[in-house]
Amino acid sequence: MELLEDKMRVWLESAKFVKAIPGVYVLYNRKKDPIFIGETNNLETTFSKYVDTEFEGNECMQKTQSYQRVFTSNQKQEQLELIERFKSETGKLPVCNEDIKIET
Repeated sequence: MELLEDKMRVWLESAKFVKAIPGVYVLYNRKKDPIFIGETNNLETTFSKYVDTEFEGNECMQKTQSYQRVFTSNQKQEQLELIERFKSETGKLPVCNEDIKIET
């Protein structure tokens, strides 16, 4: 289930080369199921931190195999819209978003 128009990318192969731009991203597991919908002011910084720390021991996010991302200056709103769309289509939140408080 791809949530963004962006092509699916293999996590470690290209995560290090993302631009330092605000954006929204979706992390996928091996089955291509969305496991996390995130937003950031700087994709390069966020992805570098994830790569360098292996998701800081977050076992859920460590299942990431691929990702999609879009550049946007309205990342918080787009994240909320993606989460709502996912929830309306599946009846649940992405598994790694379940413990994270989404600010509205």
